[in-house]
Parts: sequence; C-alpha cells; structure tokens
Amino acid sequence: MAVLAKIRERSMFLIIIIGLALFAFVLDPSTLGDFFNSSKVNEIGEINGETISRQAFASELEAYKQQAGNRISEMQASKNVWDNIVRKKIYQNQLSEAGITVGESDVWREVINAGSVQNNPQFQNEIGTFDESKFKQFLADTKENNSQMWAAWSNYMNKIRENAEKNTYNNLVTAGLGASLKEGEFQYFSDNTKLTTQFVFVPYSSIADSLVSVSKSEISSYIKENATNFKVDESRDISYVKFDIAPTSDDENIIKEEVASFIEDLKTSSNEKEFLDENDSDSDLDENFKFENSVNKTVSSDIFKASKGTVVGPYKDKGFFKISKITAINKMPDSVKASHILIPFVGAQRVAPEITRTEDEAKKLADSILKVVKRNRSKFARLAKDFSSDRGSAEKGGFYDWFNYSRMTPEFRDFVFEGKKREIGVVKTPYGYHVIKIDGQKNFQRVVKLATFSRKIVASETTENAVFQQSEQFALSISKNKKFFQVANENKYKTKPAIGLKALDEFVPGLGSQRQIVSWAFGKETTPGDFKRFDLEGSHVVAFVTAKTEKGLLSAAKATNKVKPILINEKKAQLIAEKFSGNTLEALSKENATTIKKANGVTLKNPTLAGAGSEPKVVGAMYHAELNKVYKNISGRKGVYAFVLTNKELPSALPNYESLRKNISAERKRKTIMIYEAIKKASDVQDNRASLYTAN
Repeated sequence: MAVLAKIRERSMFLIIIIGLALFAFVLDPSTLGDFFNSSKVNEIGEINGETISRQAFASELEAYKQQAGNRISEMQASKNVWDNIVRKKIYQNQLSEAGITVGESDVWREVINAGSVQNNPQFQNEIGTFDESKFKQFLADTKENNSQMWAAWSNYMNKIRENAEKNTYNNLVTAGLGASLKEGEFQYFSDNTKLTTQFVFVPYSSIADSLVSVSKSEISSYIKENATNFKVDESRDISYVKFDIAPTSDDENIIKEEVASFIEDLKTSSNEKEFLDENDSDSDLDENFKFENSVNKTVSSDIFKASKGTVVGPYKDKGFFKISKITAINKMPDSVKASHILIPFVGAQRVAPEITRTEDEAKKLADSILKVVKRNRSKFARLAKDFSSDRGSAEKGGFYDWFNYSRMTPEFRDFVFEGKKREIGVVKTPYGYHVIKIDGQKNFQRVVKLATFSRKIVASETTENAVFQQSEQFALSISKNKKFFQVANENKYKTKPAIGLKALDEFVPGLGSQRQIVSWAFGKETTPGDFKRFDLEGSHVVAFVTAKTEKGLLSAAKATNKVKPILINEKKAQLIAEKFSGNTLEALSKENATTIKKANGVTLKNPTLAGAGSEPKVVGAMYHAELNKVYKNISGRKGVYAFVLTNKELPSALPNYESLRKNISAERKRKTIMIYEAIKKASDVQDNRASLYTAN
C-alpha cells in the first residue's frame, strides 16, 4: 500500500517501540477469577455494537502481564488494557467503513524493514546484508522451540498491525486537511481589519443579585437544553475522618532512652558494622565522608569539633532517634574537576550492544592507556576521543568541569576526592574501567565518617490501641442514629471531602491509593448515609457516603454553582434591555446613567474593548455591523452593550496569500493528534469494567 510506504518514511518503527513501552502493565491475578464466573454476564463492554468478552479482556491482561511485570497498579493496568482494546476496535471499524485493509504482507514489510531487524548480524548473510530467509528461519525455530519468545514476537507483530491501522487512517485524514488561498485571504482580513467604535456598556454587576431569582426548575431546564455540557459519569461523594497512628511524646521518650542506652557500647565497639547489625539498627553503616552542611544541624557543630571515637547524641533526625560515632576524620575538597576515559566490557552497566570485549581485555586496555598518558599527559584528550565510551565527555577530552562529592559513582568519587591533584590511575566502577586524571581540587575542609545507630520513631502498641478505640467509638456513635458530621463536630474531628470519585478510581484525595474505599462506596448495597471504618497503613479512617451521582445529566443541585450565575446574568440582561429604549447612544447613555466609550483599532484577533475587557461576542457583532447604525442589547461576558461602528479599516491586500494558506494547513495538521479522541467521542463505547472492581 502506498499509504504504508509513507508511514515507513515517517519512522513508524520508532513510534511502535514507544507505543509498546506505554502499553506495559500488570493486574493482580486475584481479580482474574471473576472473569470466568458463570454467574456473571460474560461481557466487559461493547464498542460500536461489538461485544468485548471477559475472556478476551482476561487474555489481554495476561499478555500484558507477561510483557511488563509488576510495574504499575492494578487499576492503571486495567485502564491501559481497556484503552488499547478500544483504540484498536475503533480504528478497525473506521478502516472497514472506508473499505481499507491492512494485510499480512503490509505487516510483514513493516517488520523486515525495521532497523532492529535489518541491522541485526543474526539475520545478515556473508556480505553483511539482510537475509530474509534467515529471519524467517529464526521465527520458525522460535515458534517451535521457545514458546515464551514466540509469544513476545506474536504480540509485537500484533502491535505492528495495530499501529499500521492507526497510522493508515490518520494519514488518510491528514491528507484532506489542506487549505485554500481563499481561506488564507479570509484569515488575513479577519485578523487585520481594524474597527473604530463608540459604545454604551452596562455591567451585570450594576444590578444586585437579590433583584433576580433562579429556580431549581430553571436550572434543570437549562441543563436539559445544554445537555452536551452537563453529561457526567457515575460517581460518589464521600467525607471521612482520619485517625492517624502517630507516636506520642511518651513514645518518643521511650525510644530516645533506648537509643541512649547504646552510647557506651558504641564507643567501645571495634567493629561498627557488626554492632549495628547485631543491635538491629534501623540504618546501615555509611562509608561515605560527610561535609558539615550534610550533617543534621542540631549536632553538626559538636561533630565537627570532636575527635575520632566520639559519640554524639541521641538526636532527632527525619523521624529517627540517632547516635553517631566519628570513625574517621580527613580533609577533602568540596569540588573537583577531572578527566576520564571509560573502557566498558560485556556485563557492565549501560554497555552498548556493539561492545564485545571481556573484563580482562578492558582492564588490559585501560592499563595500556594509563602507561601512555603517564609518559605523556598531553595525549590524554586524544585517547579519550578515540577510546572512551562516555561520548558526552569524550569530545571534550574526557573532561568534567567542577563537580561535588555526590555527583559521581563511589569508586570514581573516592579516587578524585581522596587522591591528589594531577594524579592519574585506573578505577573500576559498575560501568567499566576508567583511566582518571585529577585536574583540580578546591575548598579543602574537614570531613568525617559516621557510624550511626538509629531507631525509627513509631507509635507504641498502647498508642495504636488507643487510636483504634477512638476510631471505633466514633463509628459506634454514628450507628446510634447520630449524624456523621454532628458526631465529628461534637468531638472536634476534622472531616475531609472526596468529591466525584469514579468507579474505577483508586486514589482518594488525602489518603492516596485506597481502592478498597472506592470499591465500598460503589457497592450495590451502599447508599448515601452509609459509613464504614477502614484500617489503613498508619491510620484508621471512617468514611461516609454523602452523595451518589448516576450516569447521565448532572443534577440541578450539583450544577447550581455553574448554571446559576449564567441564568442570573441572562435575567439581568433582560432587565438592562428594558432600559435600552433610546435610539441613539446619547439617549441610551442617559437612560442608564453612564458614558459613551470609544475603542480604536479593535480586531477579531484581539477583541478587547477599553474599559470593558475582552468581549469576543460583542466584537464579532461589531465586525459584521453596518457603519453608523445603532445596535443594542448585545449581551457579552461582563454586561450588555449598545454600539455604533464608525469606521472599518481594511488592511492593504497582499500579492498572494500562499504563506497564510500554508500556516492554516500546518495548524490543521498539527491537530491530527485529536483525531482519535474525536472518533472515540463519536463512537458508541460502553465500559462495564466497574462490575469487576466494586463491592457486591
């Protein structure tokens, strides 16, 4: 297909790879049993009349699970899978209606023309060119001998097909998004025609809100008349009281005393690592030197004045009580500049695919380079360009300008910060062997190594029990026919709202990921006024359902804040119109006790009226008005207008409008990212996944 050829020209393979990364997900296997429960309707949804079965959905889940591992949450996984299915079905439907088919040959061409296939030595012949027969044999062998790899290849081929279908449709649509010279001309004159006008402006604020009233039925009528703007999905509103399990001052004092009891033993310990391990410290031994600005401020002064072997503390730091022993003291620069040549080997981190040397070979090469640069330091920059795999620094002779202690990997860091200026050596890191030259050091200062014993500050069992009883008593008080907010207020508990929760949400504002609360709120038996206590990590929560919104149109009650101001302004406009009885601006200004304002150089592109602000609708009326004619009762954003257009200055015609035509065409094509959302909106998509994830 010609269209697919164009797709290839636009680096479709890269798009596919990115798409594959975005589709990665995992879903908790515990939910899969529901898919095959015969007591449930065997449908997960419907797309343009085509049913999506639970079994098909489960199959997609499993495929993605094998592909991605445990990287995202259950609900996000479900969303990704569903979105993928919807996208695929919608594009297939569009192509079918257009009579276009993406065949096996099209998919095959996309696969074998991919750079990762063409340039793979495994699929090349003796002269280094791609051999299709070798690739076919590889796939045949994979299918027969490696089911896991074949499943991955099959999934990859399907993604190729799906992306080909998507790009084919999008390219066909894009091809029709040009623009004519006439459109360019129209755009030019619309943007650059300058209007001169006189107007009378009566703001809505000139009439008190108390003089107009809006009924519930009027709000309901407005919603029905503007239904497109008020469509809502099913949702729930809840409020909750959170009882945090936080350590008390007594809990802190007990932990502080426990930590203090280890001071003498830490002082006399000859092996600090063993000491920390044997006494179950909540922190491991830190072998890094510390600058004064990186140590807790409450003890930094004491530490940097003390001698080796001194123990400081107990002190409070980031939710822990700690004691720290000074195990080493040194002087070290706070900044270093250095150059290096990185020689990686197979098995090192971030090693490029073309690297085939072993670790021994890398070490020998690094040692050889070291001998050369020790004899002649001037050769370092050239050797870095020739041999270093760190291409970012290689072009600069391997040079890294001033960096601090925490910038580099520990082995590299220790060499350049603890070594001496101009020293050259070989250092092994997870990335390979480095030939390093220390180019500069500055701001030498005292540094220390600390062996720190710590205990996390947590609530005691007594405190945990007390908080549990507090939350339980609150729940019991509500059950005695007292209202949630009443009891909370009586006990001075802070209630927090979570408005507009959707059936497939997992996050509750203020609580984080709490799928169990959302699932309960959407349970078949859960109604407004119901409550439940939940035991969370670090807290207990009592949740209360305040409102239930069904799928359809927003209720008048919930739409009031949005609709009421609109209707109020409409009614005010009617009242103002009653005072617009005059036939001249002078008469109208007198009737409304206001002045005639002037506006010069007004354009559709910048529809701002002096003294009134941005009024696109009013300026649009001015643009199409006749000269010197009075127009009145024009309702704008901020009030009601009457105006007379006194001059309409057209711009000078251009020799041609090709550049404007191109701009319009380019802008339309930039919006092709909206194609899918547009066809999705026009499609009939029914998502019934909520039935899988809500309480019965």
